[in-house]
Amino acid sequence: MKTFNLEEAALFLKLHREEVRRRTKAGIIPGVKLGKCWVFIEDDLVAYLRSLYATPRQALQVGHEEKQLCHSLNAVRRGGLVSPHQAASELDALLQLKIKPKHKNSTTS
Repeated sequence: MKTFNLEEAALFLKLHREEVRRRTKAGIIPGVKLGKCWVFIEDDLVAYLRSLYATPRQALQVGHEEKQLCHSLNAVRRGGLVSPHQAASELDALLQLKIKPKHKNSTTS
């Protein structure tokens, strides 16, 4: 298993070393900092690069025999949008305190 330091990983990825350091620190590029040095495994960098490959488009699959249905035609519509005003009034109705009517005193003087 071959390992790279920051400089070698930057050359391998064809990126500036600070960009590699920033992306690694953010968890985008796989790597680890041991003490003061970054260490990268070649296989992990290859996998990272392969994850960036563009996926083949459906339009490019001209000779494909299996018929694929359009997802939008098969979609089931559920619910809809609620206006912010309607949502706020429903929330207000739910949060209103239930006030019991006061009993009137039936005694007279």
